[in-house]
Amino acid sequence: MAAVLPNTTTSASLAGLARALVQANRLSPNQADLLQKKAAADKTAFIDTLLESGIIDAGALASFCAETFGYPLLDLSSFSPEAIPLAAIDAKLMQAQRVIALAKRGNKMSVALSDPTNSQALDQIKFQSEASVEPVIVAHDALLKLLGSLAKSAEQSLNELAGEEDEIEFAEEEAQPAAPPDASNDVEDAPIVRFLNKILMDAVSLGASDIHFEPYEKYYRIRMRVDGVLRDHANPPLSIREKLVSRIKVLAKLDISEKRVPQDGRMRLILGPTRTIDLRVSTLPTLFGEKTVMRILDATQAQMGIDALGYDPDQKALLLDAITRPYGMVLVTGPTGSGKTVSLYTCLNLLNKPGINISTAEDPAEINLPGVNQVNVNDKAGLTFPVALKSFLRQDPDIIMVGEIRDLETADIAIKAAQTGHMVFSTLHTNDAPSTLTRLMNMGVAPFNIASSVILITAQRLARRLCACKQPLETGREVLLAAGYRESDLDGDWKPYGPVGCDRCLGSGYKGRVGIYQIMPISPAIEALILASGNSMQIAAQAEKEGVNSLRRSGLMKVKQGLTSLEEVLGCTNE
Repeated sequence: MAAVLPNTTTSASLAGLARALVQANRLSPNQADLLQKKAAADKTAFIDTLLESGIIDAGALASFCAETFGYPLLDLSSFSPEAIPLAAIDAKLMQAQRVIALAKRGNKMSVALSDPTNSQALDQIKFQSEASVEPVIVAHDALLKLLGSLAKSAEQSLNELAGEEDEIEFAEEEAQPAAPPDASNDVEDAPIVRFLNKILMDAVSLGASDIHFEPYEKYYRIRMRVDGVLRDHANPPLSIREKLVSRIKVLAKLDISEKRVPQDGRMRLILGPTRTIDLRVSTLPTLFGEKTVMRILDATQAQMGIDALGYDPDQKALLLDAITRPYGMVLVTGPTGSGKTVSLYTCLNLLNKPGINISTAEDPAEINLPGVNQVNVNDKAGLTFPVALKSFLRQDPDIIMVGEIRDLETADIAIKAAQTGHMVFSTLHTNDAPSTLTRLMNMGVAPFNIASSVILITAQRLARRLCACKQPLETGREVLLAAGYRESDLDGDWKPYGPVGCDRCLGSGYKGRVGIYQIMPISPAIEALILASGNSMQIAAQAEKEGVNSLRRSGLMKVKQGLTSLEEVLGCTNE
């Protein structure tokens, strides 16, 4: 005789919260089974189906969970949303698993949830945050309400910041790496796309040189460097940081799944049929996400002509005389962001003619110059500056440009090229022109090689140019003399100008930048000092005798001409 199975549901077929409720006699097995099946059919969570049934309310369920599982119970209405560390948990995970990080102290994080049996959520949070998770029980309806307001607030803020869609196009130069399936929605999210497009267009219209995307614990900041000074531009919702970085990485051909190491890439922005903007992208892992910096490289800067760079007439004549010689070496020095690349590209543009063969080795090529053979060095692939230079010498060059002299091998090859009938341009990171010569000696370059190859050194800085709203300032004679002016300069026919501020310059008093230069030709007397291994102070003293202005002196002349302020010159030059 066959056995008859009972028409009841055992707790063995139940799971999670349903099983806990049955074991506590808060639900019958049949009730729990029916609710489980309905949740599966509706593709909803068991807790949603349970509360919709009216068998138990959200408050009572929260109290039951706290008591049964031994977790603290919190009333979310008493918790300030401003105190929520949104960077602690990825916004997508927070909404999908319905959890909220309440606080993070060291390696411990308090997480609010309504279903303590949701082990998948807890495991994902532990894996992503690498923190020890401390669950806190909250009422399910209050949790959903707060999650909804956070999502709505973030989307509304982003839409307000993004505004209307900008007409913008990116060049497709090569195949992009495939995005992981869970990231495909992030990088194509319409508000994110519109917001990034607006940031890029704002940067171009403001003439920014860099854009900084910076995540912090409780806020997200976007700054732009305009005229050499970083300015706050936007504070988008912190929850978009992952999506925004993913969008930038896809455009820059970077690996969006790699978040543990820095990455470098580039993209090209098409603004019209005749104008494109190149952007260099750098990502850096920080405590609260990846900081991203985009450097804006506008090819029109290299085509604006030497007159727009701010050389004095005598300085311009010395530079043009040097770069048009058949062979030798011209060095441009200064710190990062002082305009060295633009100066070199401007010189190359002047020399870029059909009868001239120009090759450049750069890390990387910042501005595309048609007619110039530009090479990106790649240390990992073995294409270093020395390797590129050796190859150039077999390519029948007239002019060679080396992005930067970093070591003795590069310096030796560049100097030999200058000694064998080639014009060589390069850059070094030194404070002024005289110290460049001692820097080469310290690298190990023989003094006689320096003296026989280098024909001119230019050091430079960029100072902010005064806006048209400038006004003359009453400045004491003692102040001007202390700044470096000579008695003969203070003839009473001029006054230094200072910034005022207007709508055109966004209240800063400055609009654009002007170059401050020290142009030092290598004269026979300076050659003799080099051969005698003279130091930078001796070389600087000799250059001053020959009429070479220091950077401070050149800057003071710009103040006298009303181009910049005394404060700017004192801030970017030493004496």
